[in-house]
Amino acid sequence: MTTNWSLVGGRTLESDGLAPRNLALTDGLITEQAHQNAETYDAKGRLVLPGIIDVHGDAFERQIMPRPKVSFPLDTALRETDLQLIGNGITTAYHGLTLSWEPGLRGIETARSFIEALTRLRPTLACDTQLHLRWETFALETIDEALGWIEAEPSPILAFNDHTTAMMASDHLKRKSGTLAARTGLSENDFMTLLKRVWARREEVPATIESTAARAKASGAILFAHDEPSPEQRLYFRSLGVVASEFPLTEPTARTARDAGEHIILGAPNVVRGGSHISAVNAADSVEAGLCSVLASDYYYPAPLLAAFRLVREARCDFAAAWNLISKNPAEAAGLADRGRIAPGLRGDVIVVDDSDNTAPRVVAVFVKGRKVFERD
Repeated sequence: MTTNWSLVGGRTLESDGLAPRNLALTDGLITEQAHQNAETYDAKGRLVLPGIIDVHGDAFERQIMPRPKVSFPLDTALRETDLQLIGNGITTAYHGLTLSWEPGLRGIETARSFIEALTRLRPTLACDTQLHLRWETFALETIDEALGWIEAEPSPILAFNDHTTAMMASDHLKRKSGTLAARTGLSENDFMTLLKRVWARREEVPATIESTAARAKASGAILFAHDEPSPEQRLYFRSLGVVASEFPLTEPTARTARDAGEHIILGAPNVVRGGSHISAVNAADSVEAGLCSVLASDYYYPAPLLAAFRLVREARCDFAAAWNLISKNPAEAAGLADRGRIAPGLRGDVIVVDDSDNTAPRVVAVFVKGRKVFERD
């Protein structure tokens, strides 16, 4: 299958904005001139854009376990997820695999199986699919094995998560203990017994976080921190080499990251829905205030594309800035210097979008490393 293309007649997003320009892809890269044997793709009247880079997405969990206690094979789940990613213009995806002390969907056995399936299937997937390992910091017994996975991955992200402390809040358990238990396959009583046993080891957590950060960073992993509750927590994780704040819980926390030039990652579904489904910070307001530099799919793969167009419709930012939130900036956050923009020498990860209805933009073609992997009318 050819990796030499000439995309003609479109409005191409380059460093100076959208303009009517043709785009050449040669041997999988963006080039100044088209190959003499390049195939032509007619992009007339459509947008030619850098592929979307999703640094935090866990919607694949719904393919694995669409309902509590209902599971499907990982091969099926990953292939179906790949179709959804590409159809929504996502050319690089970091699967947010949560590794917790809980059994079931987020337990060590599922994680082992997931890593094996992803490693085996990766060459067959259209989307460049990478690992974002979301390590629950109370999962002390899993970290040595997890670091082995990180060290074997080509360009991994390791995120530090602490949902255990929140679980111990009495109102949280009262509202969600049944749901939490169902995800693990345990009875509520057994789940509570396990949670209390894990909580009893809380004094060991800080030292494990610090040693984990040092080893992961030394291996070349990119470090994120998730759900940081305070500026003090941001400063703590910064001292460990954590370069981005995912879903900071307060505005002062986000400002602490912004003032240091760090990337702040929020959920694109938040923008699409007009606010957070859990009453967290408003992502669109944060974009406008300069307190969000990256939008991720979070739990809904269509959201990055839709969010970028909604931000423009609401005059929160111009189109180039909106698209940077889902292409250029996430590439920077993930340490990917070879993609996220349309410029000679970068990977030919490009999508073509029909924006004739800007409330419902449609991806009509996708090129990954110069290979056309998706097309529709």
